[in-house]
Amino acid sequence: MGKNIYSVTDITLYLKRLISEDFMCSAVSIRGELSNVKYHSSGHIYFTLKDAGAALSCIMFSSDRRSLGFRMEDGQKVVCSGRISVFEQAGRYQLYVKAAELSGSGELYAEYERIKKELEEMGMFDPVYKQQIPTLVRRVGVVTSPTGAARRDIEQIARRRNPYAQIILYPALVQGEGAVASIVRGIDILEKQGVDVMIVGRGGGSIEDLWAFNSPEVAQAVFDCTVPVISAVGHETDTTIIDFVADLRAPTPSAAAELAVCDVFALMDSLREKREHLMSLMEQKLSYQRLKVDRLRLSLIKVSPASTLEKRRMKLQKERETMQRIMTQRISDQRMQLLYDEEKLQGRMEQRLKEARSLLAVSSSRMEGLSPLKRLSAGYSYLQSADGKGIRSVKGVKEGDSLLITLKDGNIEACARSVSVLTPVDGKEEGVLC
Repeated sequence: MGKNIYSVTDITLYLKRLISEDFMCSAVSIRGELSNVKYHSSGHIYFTLKDAGAALSCIMFSSDRRSLGFRMEDGQKVVCSGRISVFEQAGRYQLYVKAAELSGSGELYAEYERIKKELEEMGMFDPVYKQQIPTLVRRVGVVTSPTGAARRDIEQIARRRNPYAQIILYPALVQGEGAVASIVRGIDILEKQGVDVMIVGRGGGSIEDLWAFNSPEVAQAVFDCTVPVISAVGHETDTTIIDFVADLRAPTPSAAAELAVCDVFALMDSLREKREHLMSLMEQKLSYQRLKVDRLRLSLIKVSPASTLEKRRMKLQKERETMQRIMTQRISDQRMQLLYDEEKLQGRMEQRLKEARSLLAVSSSRMEGLSPLKRLSAGYSYLQSADGKGIRSVKGVKEGDSLLITLKDGNIEACARSVSVLTPVDGKEEGVLC
């Protein structure tokens, strides 16, 4: 570490004095493109002045703004005059602008704006007319100077990305008198050659150097071209009319070559990776389909007629065995029940038979006492009418009726000669069995 230690303020003020006392920084004019333009409410204008390699912060105070003849906008190319100093609070150097004018002739920039507005109103900038740049091209048409760096950059990058692509160059004038007609003719000839895509452009330069690409004739030729056109004029900060009309704008000729020509080696690697990925996906799909087919085959076997019949046969066999087991069990139970009932019934029958014998004996005794035969054996007889009806009362007999008298040992036919009724005893009539 050094012996002298300074504060941030000391160093910043030191640098500010160095820059302020430098003759070149005290009064300088700088060309560049405007960006981040901000009009502050205080009247000051803050913006950045940039080119392809660097950027510079700028401020224009409201007291100096009165001399400004145009309104600053992003993208404008201007020349700013003023002094360079250090802004201590932010610790950065910046340009304090006293005056600014559009780059090149003010009338030329105004003409640029007029042409741009006119073509925009005609619809030539409408995205609906933009053609798609093909991915793979075999023939690339290039309209540019045959001696410029743009041609060399396009050819080198195109051959590096795709050595099989054919580069067809139309050596056009890109600056000065006759440049507009040369560019238009080049677009027309390459279109008739049947190229797949066309690059129209040149290297960087001032607005005067690039003016041919701002002409309405070139813009119309690009708009009418049936081949997709890529504009590649100047550096990234340069903007021309054909950038708005072309199907695609490239910031530089080198970038145009990259946009127009596909990197076949990267494409082949990508295709190889996609092929391997596709094969992997196909193998996975086939494996899945095989498993699915196996599952379907098993499912089909399960629902096939033979499988169904086998299942039903096994089910019937099982049900038959179950039925036989149940029937055997029930038969056994019924047999046991029948044996039990048989024993029980036999007991009851023997009991009933015993009771019936006792009852029969009693009934036999009673019947024997009431038997007509027993009565007939005792000397009684049984009297019937001629039609076989029993006569229990003399009221049922009239004189002259034929009668049948049954005795113990035979029958007697008789005839009633007279009928008499006995006197009742105790209110009852009595008759005599003869």
